[in-house]
Parts: sequence; C-alpha cells; structure tokens
Amino acid sequence: MTGDWAGRALAEVLDQVAATAAEVGEGRFPLYADPDSGQWTTTGRGSWAGGFWAGLLWLRARHTGAAGDRAAASACTARLAGWVDADTSTRGLILWYGTALAVEDAGAQALRARAAGACLAAVDGELGLLPWGSAFGGPRLLARVDGLPGTIPLLASVGPAAAASHLQRHLTLCLPGSGTQVCRARDLVPAWSYEAEKGWLACADPAPGWSRGPAWLLLALADALHRPAVAACLPGQQPQALAERLAAAWTGPGTPLVPSADAARPDGPADTSAAAVTAVALLKLSLLPGPRAAAYARRAAEILEHLVEHHLSRGRLLNGCYDADKGLAVRHELVWGDFFLALGLAGLAGSADLRTV
Repeated sequence: MTGDWAGRALAEVLDQVAATAAEVGEGRFPLYADPDSGQWTTTGRGSWAGGFWAGLLWLRARHTGAAGDRAAASACTARLAGWVDADTSTRGLILWYGTALAVEDAGAQALRARAAGACLAAVDGELGLLPWGSAFGGPRLLARVDGLPGTIPLLASVGPAAAASHLQRHLTLCLPGSGTQVCRARDLVPAWSYEAEKGWLACADPAPGWSRGPAWLLLALADALHRPAVAACLPGQQPQALAERLAAAWTGPGTPLVPSADAARPDGPADTSAAAVTAVALLKLSLLPGPRAAAYARRAAEILEHLVEHHLSRGRLLNGCYDADKGLAVRHELVWGDFFLALGLAGLAGSADLRTV
C-alpha cells in the first residue's frame, strides 16, 4: 500500500460506523457481527464493551466535524452512566474509552470524573487492587488482566498510588519471573481468584495462551509509563522492563502479525482484535523516549497495515475471536477490534493523540 493508506482506511472504518449506528439504533450497543451477513449481536447496556462503541462514535465525530455525529456520540456516552456504580473493574474499559476522546464534552468529562472517584472508592486496600467484581456474575475477588486497560488512566486521574497498586498486583500475579526473557501469551496467567484461607489461586478461564491477555497488559503498562506519577510508585525500572519483555514477543523476527486466539491451538482461529490492541500499545510505547521507540512504531504500522490489507472488508475488521474455548464469535467483527484499529489508524494519521486516549 502506498500514500495515505492509514487515513483512507480510517475513513472507511468510520463510514461503516455510521452504517452500524443506523442498523443498531440509539437504544442498543453493538457487540459482535456475523462475518458473512454483517448482522450485529447487540446489548441494551453495552456490557463490558459499550465504551468502545461510544469511542468509535467520538472518532467519527472528530473525523466529520458534524454536529449530528457529535450529538450521537455524546448521547451514547451518557447512556454509559449506569456503569459508574457497577461492581466491576471493567469500568475502565467502559468509562475511560467511552469518554477519553470527548475532550470538549462537559457531560463526558463529568462522567469520567464520577467514574474515577467510584473506582478509587472501590479499591480493596488489603488486596491492593480494584477487584474484578460481581457485575457479570461469579466470584468478585478476582484479578484479571482485562480489568487493567482504561482502569489505569482512570484511577491515575484521582489516585496515582492506587493505579500503581492495581497494576503492580496484576504484574506480580500474571507475569512469570522477573527476568528479561521474552514473555509470550502462553507464559502469562491472565486471571486469579482470592480466597482468605488459600490466598491467590490461578483460574482456569481465561487460560494461559489467551491472545488478549498480553495485549491488555502491554496496553496498561504503556498507559502507566505515560503517567509519571503512576510510574514513580512502581519499583525502579520495572514497568519499562516489563513493557519491553511483552513488546519483544511482537517485534522479534518471524513473529506473526495476528496471533492465534489460543496459543495452545495454533491451527485454531486467529484474533485480529488482539493485534489491533497491541498495535495501539506499541504506538504508545513509541511515543516514549528510548532506543526501541522506532522499532515499536515500525512494528505497529506493520500490524495495522496487515490488518487493513488482509482483514478489513468494507470498513469491517473481520477474524476477531470473542471466545475460542466456547466457540463464540470466532471469526467475527468485534466492536473493540474496530475501535482499536480505528484508534491506531488515527494515531498514524495524526488525528488522535495516543498519549491521552
């Protein structure tokens, strides 16, 4: 591809956002779409992914500058307010990504401030983290890597030490050892449960090898490194070193640009959404000073260009995998895959500052 491929691809994705908005209507949130028919499975409250739909609407509003698009984005963000007091650390995914691009929207800013305060109040000081929570059923005292992205910048805005503690607890549990070896998906334990008598115990689901585990963790580390007050509360050079370990799994020779959804099943479905999340994380790392910055930027661009060339169809990022183990939406368009592809393209095209999103 030559020329302004990122800008053209971004326009294609955001044109499709308008088509999706017309399909799902104002009262529903898209979650995943059939790869053949394009029909969306939707939710009434957005589930854990509602913030990504609001984020896509804000990206479109920025792109078009149209008052109607801005109003649609603002209204969608307002519909996320019910999640402020929900018992879940995925409030970061919902309320950070649903508001971070709404820089001139007073309602979104107020919602983000309320969400940050609620998350800070819900931090378990004894366990040193904001628990996964009970909002989606099951035990609430969990530490899961998908409870990190968005939650780190959200907490950082009101309590940098709490953000650092939340991240540190997950790093201690989820990452093996403290050496300098490359950390691949199969090495990371993405979920842990806490029992008073036994302490922290590894969970079977999601299992090591889950594609989005290292992607979410790398994204959270990149966000922490862009917030000096958070990084200062972490041990020494640990966040930088761990980010380099995780990034090395993506930047080495022969590394696939799109990972398997389950590293234990390399012949199974791929997960383009994990690739899109990782590309954004690498772009964030490339904006920090360091000898690997250029390599991170180059690899992120390679991933995004590959996604556009091989997996983007009429503005829809296909071949995302919601849940390989359950066989749920294993080659579909996923709303968070679309969002991170669009955000990465916006970063390359210069229409979004990834240090603040």
